[in-house]
Amino acid sequence: MNTQKLLDIASELECRVMYNEPMSAHTTFKTGGCCTAMVDVGSEESLAELIKSANELDVRYVVIGNGSNLLFDDRGYKGVVFLMGTSVDSIKMIDDNTIYAQAGCSLIKLCRFALEHNLTGLEFAYGIPGTVGGAVYMNAGAYDGEIKDVIKSCEVIRYDGTIHTVDAVKMGLSYRKSCFQTNGEIISSALFTLESGIYDDIQDKMVELMGRRRSKQPLEFPSAGSTFKRPQGQFAGMLIQDCGLRGYAVGGAQVSEKHCGFVVNKGGATSEDIMSVIKHVQQTVEEKTGYFLECEVKIMPYEREN
Repeated sequence: MNTQKLLDIASELECRVMYNEPMSAHTTFKTGGCCTAMVDVGSEESLAELIKSANELDVRYVVIGNGSNLLFDDRGYKGVVFLMGTSVDSIKMIDDNTIYAQAGCSLIKLCRFALEHNLTGLEFAYGIPGTVGGAVYMNAGAYDGEIKDVIKSCEVIRYDGTIHTVDAVKMGLSYRKSCFQTNGEIISSALFTLESGIYDDIQDKMVELMGRRRSKQPLEFPSAGSTFKRPQGQFAGMLIQDCGLRGYAVGGAQVSEKHCGFVVNKGGATSEDIMSVIKHVQQTVEEKTGYFLECEVKIMPYEREN
């Protein structure tokens, strides 16, 4: 009953509501069953109202962007999924060196916008298949760069629907971590401060890094990028390889033969297949090396956990 009340509010806010939407269509792993309903958020203001209403009505919800770091249960998601899509992906210059981007803006769009304005500092993010919201949430990084190096502040929506500005120093940004992973605040937009650069140099760096991604990463298969966090002083992919797990498979899920740090969907994989591979890798690596590989992918259970 309360879920329908929330969805009625979403319709009144002119947000598109989709019932029994398959999560496999909204995640880069291409797995997962149907959610109770999905709301395509129409604006930051409508999301704030929906977050407030969901908490007042005690309706389970999750906010997603490109779904590039999520693994949903094969049974789906018992609750409402708020989709930060193309309705909340605007981007603009604030001053000569500062870019404003809404949470639904893709990192590729953000990087290309920076290039067009001769701004350097975001090249590392070119090719990461996520959105601004997800990148801030995870402090996304690659090739010696991280979001924490370029972010100035972000706007967040709290449980009561109020919108607040959080400065970078208060975000608790570290390796694949932010305060937003524990405080429940929803990132709605962010400001990035970059340095002036030369167009050709910025473009050359972006092309170089994209080439390195294509040559070393299994981009031809659905995945969530690096499956495991890097252990202190080690590399997850190397540990997995040294344990003889290259190509280890369960059903359609496999430790990539191209890069052992990736678990990929070779075709027809279920979320259970992927989880089985992840757990086997964790157990084997810990038994053989003493290192426990923490999963970088966020696992989304079917029902609310008690």
